[in-house]
Amino acid sequence: MRLTCVLCVTLLITSGIFGGIYAFTGFDLLYFLCMGNETAYRSFFAVNSVAALFTIYSLIVFKPFKGLK
Repeated sequence: MRLTCVLCVTLLITSGIFGGIYAFTGFDLLYFLCMGNETAYRSFFAVNSVAALFTIYSLIVFKPFKGLK
């Protein structure tokens, strides 16, 4: 479960980095790394959406910040 959480957060961070590069330069690095393959490009975003949902789920169910006051 811990590995899954780390993987999901890593995917979200990389998505944020690619989004920042695209926002500041106008160059879509992720599309370039997918070599123009629309299926791979959209699959990455689909996996990121599931990772975001799992991260929200794990924050609600496992309450990692419960002891912090």
